[in-house]
Amino acid sequence: MIVARDRGALSDALEPLRERGTVALVPTMGYLHDGHLSLVDIARESADSVVVSIFVNPLQFGVGEDLETYPRSEEHDLDRLRERGVEVVFTPTVPEMYPDGDPIVTVSPGRLGRRLCGAFRPGHFAGVLTVVARLFGLVRPDAAAFGQKDYQQATLIRRMVRDLEMGVEVVTGPIVREADGLAMSSRNANLTPAERESAVGLSRALEAGADALATGITDAPRVLDHVRAVLSGFDLLELQYAEVVDARSLETVDVVREGNVLALAAFCGTTRLIDNRVL
Repeated sequence: MIVARDRGALSDALEPLRERGTVALVPTMGYLHDGHLSLVDIARESADSVVVSIFVNPLQFGVGEDLETYPRSEEHDLDRLRERGVEVVFTPTVPEMYPDGDPIVTVSPGRLGRRLCGAFRPGHFAGVLTVVARLFGLVRPDAAAFGQKDYQQATLIRRMVRDLEMGVEVVTGPIVREADGLAMSSRNANLTPAERESAVGLSRALEAGADALATGITDAPRVLDHVRAVLSGFDLLELQYAEVVDARSLETVDVVREGNVLALAAFCGTTRLIDNRVL
C-alpha cells in the first residue's frame, strides 16, 4: 500500500493503477471504523483499484465546531486499510490540499444545502462539496463511495456530479451500526459512557417512526410525535431536528410514504450525532 502525502506522490501512485483499469475513491476524515471499511468493500466492487483519502477538512467546520477535537489516529487507519488491500492512501496536510489558502472558487450546494443539517451549519456543505470536487480533480476516479449515514451529503454530492457533468459514478453504502443500533461514527469516540448509553436513542426513535408508518400512520407530525416521545426518554440527548423528507429534494413532506427519509440530528453532551432511515 502506497501512502501519498503530497500531490506528486499521489500522481505517481495513480499512474500504474490507471494503466491496469478503473479507480474508485473513498473520501474520509479518518479515525476509521467498520462503516468506512464497508465503503472500501463497495468501492472494490465498482473498480479495479481503491484509493482512500484521509483529510480532516477545515472548510466544513464552522466557528465553535469540533475541528480541533475531531478524533484522529493515522497509524490505526493505515493498518486497517492495509489489511483491506487498499492500493493508495492520500493523506495531505491542509497546506497541501489548499496551497493558496482558502479557495476563492467554491461549490455552492444551493437550496439542498440549506435544509436539515445545512440549516444549522451554514457553510458546511459548501466546504464538503469543495473538498470532494478537489479530491475528484486530484484522483480522477471512475467511481466514489459515500455512506448513507450522511444522507444529505451523499445526495448533494450525487447532484454536484450530475449538475457539473463530473463523470464519476457515485455509490452509497448502507449505515453500519453497533450491536445496539447506534450508527457507527468517528465522533462516537468522544462520547462518555453515560452519553454512549443515551446515544442509542437516535436509532430507537427512527425505529419508532418506522413502526408508526407500518401501523398506518401517514400524517408526518404524528409520525414525528412518536419519534420525539422516544427521544424524550433519553435525558442526555438534545434534539436539533427531526424531519421526514423527500428522498431526492430533501423537502419536508406532510404525508409520509414509503421511500421518504426520516432524518435526525441531536447533541449528546457536546457531541453532535446524525442518523436517518429510509422508510
